Amino acid sequence: MEAQVMPLTNPDRLRDRALGALMGAFVGDALGVGPHWYYDLDQMVADYGPWIDSYTRPKPGRYHEGVEPGQPSQSGILLEMTLRSLADCSGYDEADFCLRLDGELFPQLDGTSMNGPGGYTSQSIRDAWRNRVQEGLAWGSFGSDVDNTEAAERIIAIAVRYALNPAKLAWAVTANTALTQTNSNVLTTTTTYGAVLGMLVEGHRFDADISDKLMDRIKADKRIARFNSAVQPLHAAAQGRLEVQIHTDCQPCMETFFPSHDALVTPSGVARAAHDSGIRIEPASKVSLLYGLPCGVHHQFPAAYYLTARFQDDFESAVLHALNGGGQNQARAMLTGALSGAMVGLSGIPRRFIDGLERAEVLLALAERLVGDMQSQAQRNDSHGYFIDERRCL
Repeated sequence: MEAQVMPLTNPDRLRDRALGALMGAFVGDALGVGPHWYYDLDQMVADYGPWIDSYTRPKPGRYHEGVEPGQPSQSGILLEMTLRSLADCSGYDEADFCLRLDGELFPQLDGTSMNGPGGYTSQSIRDAWRNRVQEGLAWGSFGSDVDNTEAAERIIAIAVRYALNPAKLAWAVTANTALTQTNSNVLTTTTTYGAVLGMLVEGHRFDADISDKLMDRIKADKRIARFNSAVQPLHAAAQGRLEVQIHTDCQPCMETFFPSHDALVTPSGVARAAHDSGIRIEPASKVSLLYGLPCGVHHQFPAAYYLTARFQDDFESAVLHALNGGGQNQARAMLTGALSGAMVGLSGIPRRFIDGLERAEVLLALAERLVGDMQSQAQRNDSHGYFIDERRCL
C-alpha cells in the first residue's frame, strides 16, 4: 500500500497553515536578533527586563549590532533567499539556489563571524564561503561537520513547499542541507524536523502520535530508488556529500533518508513530556536549560518540539518562551515559530508581530506565491502519487 496524500478538504485552512509556518519563522528570527546568545541569563534580564515580548535592538558590542527591531538575522535572509528561489523556479532548483548563494550572499562575506548581512555569519556558512571563494571547490564536493541548525532554518520554506509531497520533501531537505552540512546527525534530525513541519502544515496535531504517523508513512512508501554506484547511505554522509543521482523516471523512497529511526522517535517523546501532568517546566522558557543553551541540533530541536506541543494553539506563548530561554534563542524562536505557526495558521499569529516585521508585505507576497504553487501541484497529482518531478536543473 502506498502512502496517501491528505485530501485538500479545506484549501483555505491549508493556505493559512502554510503561511503561518513561513511567517512564524520570520517572526521568530527577528524577535531573536536583539537578545541573541545570552548565556548569562541574569545579564539578559538586566539588559532587556524579566520578559521580552517584542522586537528589540541589540546592545552595543553584541551580536547583530546595527540591526534594527523587526529586521532579520542572516538566518532570516537565507530563509527569504530559499523562499524566493522556490517561488521563482516553481519548486526546489539546487542550481538556482547555489547561484544565489554565490552571487548574492558570498560577495558580502569575508570569512569572519561578526560580518555579513544580519550582523553575524554562522560557522557552516563561513566554511562554505571558504570552500567556494578561497578554495574554488564545486558545490557538492564539500560540507561542514558543524552541528548547528543553520540549514534547518532555511529548509523551512522547502518543507512548506512539499508538505503534501512527503517523499520529495525528505529528498529536497536532505539535498539542500548537505550543501553546507554533512554531519550525519544534522542530516537526519534536520530532515525529521522538515517532515514534522510538513505534517503540521497538512493538518496533523503535534502530539504523542506524530512519530508513529511519520514512521508508518515511511514504511508505506515503497517507491523504488535508482542510485549510481557512488551512493552512500545517509549515516555515512559525514564523509562527504550524499551522492544521489535522481532521474525523472525514478525517485527515492522516503526510507532512504531515514536509515535510523532514532531521530523520528524524539518528537513524540517530547510531546508526551509536554502533555504529562507529572512533568512541569515552569516557566516553560526554562526548557532551554533542560535541553541546553548551545547551538547544536540536539539542544535546539527538542526544545522547539516541547514548546510547540505544550502551547498547541498559542503562538505567542510558544515563541516568547523560546525567546526568553536565552542561549541560542534566535534559532529556538525561529524553529518554534515555524512549527507553532503551522499549528495556528497565519490567522493565529498576533497581528503586532506581523506589523512590526520589516518588509512583511514582501515576505507575505513571496509566501503566497509558494503556497499557490503547492496547492496547484496538489490539484494536479493523482489521489496517491505524491512524488511528481518538478525540478528544473537537478
